[in-house]
Amino acid sequence: MGKNKRWVQLAIFAVVVVIGAFTLFNNLYATDKKPVEGSKAPDFTLVGLDGKQHKLSDYKGKTVMVNFWGTFCPPCKNEMPAIQQQYDKLNKQNADFLGVNLGESKITVQSFIDQYKIHFPILLDDKEETRKRYGVMQYPTTFFIAPDGKIATIRIGEMDEAYIEQTLATIAASSK
Repeated sequence: MGKNKRWVQLAIFAVVVVIGAFTLFNNLYATDKKPVEGSKAPDFTLVGLDGKQHKLSDYKGKTVMVNFWGTFCPPCKNEMPAIQQQYDKLNKQNADFLGVNLGESKITVQSFIDQYKIHFPILLDDKEETRKRYGVMQYPTTFFIAPDGKIATIRIGEMDEAYIEQTLATIAASSK
């Protein structure tokens, strides 16, 4: 039994080393790293509450604010009126707003939108694949995408109306 015990220990050690090496390799050389400021925004196609498909690349040439949010998130609730006010103010200009809800039911999201009187497009990330591609771990997280399709600013946490307005103005000025 003593000889077999040694071989079992070596086999377990070898398995642990292989798993560790595989994990390290995947983390170092993964191709799906989360986007950062200055990188191209990953394209996505999501269905909105309006029933239409919304594709990020369809907004090329415009500044786009993509806000990842949930009804369960107090800071998300707090910033919704500010986003709506900026949408009302700027939607006729060269800026678009997309709210990406994180895996909640259509009924829950629609009830929230009706309660807060939100009119900008709300997209449903049912399987949270877009959230994962963008590396979103905290809510709300907002990506400001310049007209060239690159991420100009990433904001983690609640925004107020002044911040949204200033960020969009900065992107507009630097895109001319």
